[in-house]
Amino acid sequence: MRILVTGGAGFIGSHLCDRLLAEGHQVVVVDNLITGNVENIAHLAGRDDFHFIRHDVSNFIFIPGELDAVLHLASPASPNPTSPFGYPQLPIQTLKVGALGTHNALGVARAHNARFLLASTSEVYGDPQVHPQREDYWGHVDPIGPRSVYDEAKRFAEAITMAYHRYHGLDTRIARIFNTYGPRMRLDDGRVVPNFICQALRGEPLTIYGDGSQTRSFCYVDDLVDGLYRLLTSDYHEPVNLGNPVEMTISELAAAINRLTRNQADVQILPDRRDKADPQRRRPDISRAKQVLDWQPTVDLEAGLSKTIADFRARL
Repeated sequence: MRILVTGGAGFIGSHLCDRLLAEGHQVVVVDNLITGNVENIAHLAGRDDFHFIRHDVSNFIFIPGELDAVLHLASPASPNPTSPFGYPQLPIQTLKVGALGTHNALGVARAHNARFLLASTSEVYGDPQVHPQREDYWGHVDPIGPRSVYDEAKRFAEAITMAYHRYHGLDTRIARIFNTYGPRMRLDDGRVVPNFICQALRGEPLTIYGDGSQTRSFCYVDDLVDGLYRLLTSDYHEPVNLGNPVEMTISELAAAINRLTRNQADVQILPDRRDKADPQRRRPDISRAKQVLDWQPTVDLEAGLSKTIADFRARL
């Protein structure tokens, strides 16, 4: 297939490009590099089966030639309010790429009669009142809080994707991605895994906001990309959770990273500064992914963190 990947210079997008090319497909990447990094795809430059276009998908997209699939991953994704690359610092751009960008990407798919995959997020569940989260849970989201620019952008993106599926008969898929980590994450991303790894490699105490009892479920990027590829090549149109169902506290994550980096500085407990809508617990129910995609994560946390730490150490 010839496949368009929006946001293909980003963390997840670049790994997805690697997988698509390894499967024998041709890849066209569109990315404006606001949060993506051309270094993530530099190793693909010069290939006949790879093409990069610097462009903001919130504006009209034109791709000459045939397209068989469109994978829409473009969006800021970090919730950190102090990161210049987080969606709290890019609120309008985040809303535009979720609304206008998704509309434009769907338009390209319809023009080429191509299948379409939306990279949505576990943030559509908000601060969930159901645990673990199943795809039939409608969520508990603050529509006007600081996090809403990302949450509501993705919820709208899901709605317009399903509207194109029902009204235009477009062949669509929706992946709800839970916390993912791995090589090529921005060092200054602001999320907990890169923050902890950078602090540990510098010999600094890992900063935990609150008591560290909040939980997340961390999926290694290779596992996630495998799930995305299986979803793309499936015939399933309803949303599918993609994430690791192994739940752990932030304190447990900090201890694992300190152990793997041999950081002796331990942790520093700071007052809780999290937004009220920041989820206290998050864990995917992946029963649907197991059933319709025959997919579940295979990389355990220690193995995934070891590869991520090695990448961060080389770049630091």
